[in-house]
Amino acid sequence: MAAKDAAMFRARVSVTAIQLLINMEMKPCLSFYSKLPSLQQLSVRWKSGVRPAPFLTATPVRALIDEQISIRGSFLPPHSPITLSARMHSDEGDLWESFAHFNTSASGTFSSTNDHSVGGSYLGCEPMGLFWGMEPAPGSREGLRLRKRNVEAPYVVRISLLEGHVSPSEDQTTELAAVNAERWYLSPGVKRIDTLQNGIVGALFLPPGPGPFPAMLDLWGMGGGLQEYRASLLASKGFASLSLAYIGHKDLPGPPNRVNVGDSYFKAAFQLLQDHPQVISDRVGIIGLSFGCYVTLRIATRTGVKPACLVCINGPVGSTVTLSDSEGRTEIFDSYQKYWTYDDQGYVIFKEVSLPANLPPDSIVELEKLDCPLMYIVGEDDLSASSIENADMIEETLRSAGKPHLFTRLSYPGAGHLIEPPYSPNARASLWSVKPKKLITLWGGHPAPHAAAQEDAWEKVLNFLNANLRR
Repeated sequence: MAAKDAAMFRARVSVTAIQLLINMEMKPCLSFYSKLPSLQQLSVRWKSGVRPAPFLTATPVRALIDEQISIRGSFLPPHSPITLSARMHSDEGDLWESFAHFNTSASGTFSSTNDHSVGGSYLGCEPMGLFWGMEPAPGSREGLRLRKRNVEAPYVVRISLLEGHVSPSEDQTTELAAVNAERWYLSPGVKRIDTLQNGIVGALFLPPGPGPFPAMLDLWGMGGGLQEYRASLLASKGFASLSLAYIGHKDLPGPPNRVNVGDSYFKAAFQLLQDHPQVISDRVGIIGLSFGCYVTLRIATRTGVKPACLVCINGPVGSTVTLSDSEGRTEIFDSYQKYWTYDDQGYVIFKEVSLPANLPPDSIVELEKLDCPLMYIVGEDDLSASSIENADMIEETLRSAGKPHLFTRLSYPGAGHLIEPPYSPNARASLWSVKPKKLITLWGGHPAPHAAAQEDAWEKVLNFLNANLRR
């Protein structure tokens, strides 16, 4: 078979089977491929001749976002440079990509799990570096941040094997083999239910089976909207999860740039989850990031509900933004802008806004009233919140109240504000607002240490939830 007749297929077949196909001197036959519906593991490009052409495997090709994928290349020239490239589109249509340079072994193989990248988007032995090392492709819109909007569909990542040490953006690259990998936040059998009852705006995720299940109320920050990807992943781990919108959503009352709900709203959301027939009512926790951390602490100490545990990620103990009062009025303290700082590019840094000393005293949560275990996660390079100082205040208050046993701190050097489920790329900076003027904010974090923090923190969060909600 001539080189120009090369063909590609994916198959769960052995190397021996591939060799037999090569030796048959057969021409590509599309009807043959159509009879192999279950062939999903590896992508092969083969050519005739003595030596089989390179092929690439990704195992598994379909996995949850927090699961590792092993990528291996074989039938390559020994001790030769090759490039592994990954490309995918976000739900908004933006192209994200990464690449890594490897040198093949004496047997003409390489593995992303065991071998070192010597150049590209990351360096060293980082089994998932190709995924957390992704960045917007050259020429993309400014200020992008990768967030899954539709959790009922996967990210589809095209992984390519290229000849030599190259950049995928170069015009002259030779693709030797390729495979598509699916990255999911939602495992099979998880149910998604829109929640629009009693004024509550959210999305409920239920694990497979009849339950009842332990549960989590999931709160994001002042970026607003309804963010579902963490809640859907928690449901994939066996926790019923309600992702709650409380600012910047079309179904919420009032101006979209203000928190137009109050304590009664969050209490009602917690009770909605607690009263669900498939939820164990006394095993409901809360997780919050950024401003959601403040709301998490406030729910646990002011609303009369009794969460079983709390997880707070890089957030304050008080707020310059008030929640809606009993008459639905809100207020934003304009004075907090005096604590904004800017870097050389004009990017805004919010960190000093949440220093405990800069917070309105009457907004600070009465932490001594806390009666359940709290895990607080700190990114030591957080440029959006004064996480270290807030963690210190929580720890000292609980110690003084005789409750030091309730507090667990995880602290990560080099990690930024946006500590999310693992293997997702960190945005050190991203677009914050376009009106009344365009603002890009700095979140902080450096790629490799931030990725390590996300992986370690997620494992410890799941262990913490299992210990406190499955007792």
